[in-house]
Amino acid sequence: MTALNLVNLTLEYPDGEGTMTALDSVNLSVNPGQLLSLVGPSGSGKSSLLAVAATLIKPTSGLVVIDGVDATGLNEKQLAQLRRDKVGIIFQQPNLLASLTAAEQLTITEHLRGKSVKSAANRAAELLELVGLADSAKKHPHQLSGGQRQRVNIARALMAHPKVLLVDEPTAALDHARSDSIVRLLRQVTDEFNVATIMVTHDTEFVPLTDCVASMRDGVLTAPVPALSGSAAY
Repeated sequence: MTALNLVNLTLEYPDGEGTMTALDSVNLSVNPGQLLSLVGPSGSGKSSLLAVAATLIKPTSGLVVIDGVDATGLNEKQLAQLRRDKVGIIFQQPNLLASLTAAEQLTITEHLRGKSVKSAANRAAELLELVGLADSAKKHPHQLSGGQRQRVNIARALMAHPKVLLVDEPTAALDHARSDSIVRLLRQVTDEFNVATIMVTHDTEFVPLTDCVASMRDGVLTAPVPALSGSAAY
């Protein structure tokens, strides 16, 4: 079953006496274990697509189907639960809480889901080891590098075993070496957890590490094509 299915999505905002179209009849399906790159110029609608796919913004029209659930028919409480259970969101900035250790950044999310402290701690330890931070579990954000903070961000997004992973410019604040390692980590977790991943990126050199690539311009999404090196799609 397709993990994420966006059907004829349109998103419009008031703009003076008229409207601005952020998403224009967008259709996109992402399967479990698939990593899709989303590229395009600033203001093209990439972030709007992620926000709608994450159920943070309701579309003007169209459907958002996550793991078989039509999100557009849910109320706010149901949407919050769907996000907690099915969607992992990785923002450009990790937004870690300064007072919490790397492990606590993860366990607090499970506490909010009503999970036991022991199970949350075990899950956090497993994920921190996966992202290469087993020795940094007790460190606070100021003790971590930018790349390490982004790894904590990735681990936190995986805590609830999501079906969909939405990633917004994960390498924007990183140097080349750390950017490469982060994209390779996203490739790894997409494969290992069989999650459907959309990665918005301006770093097109990393697109070949993904399965396919789609581009956006003026709210219009092109159909995804295989992410082969040198593809005209990017």
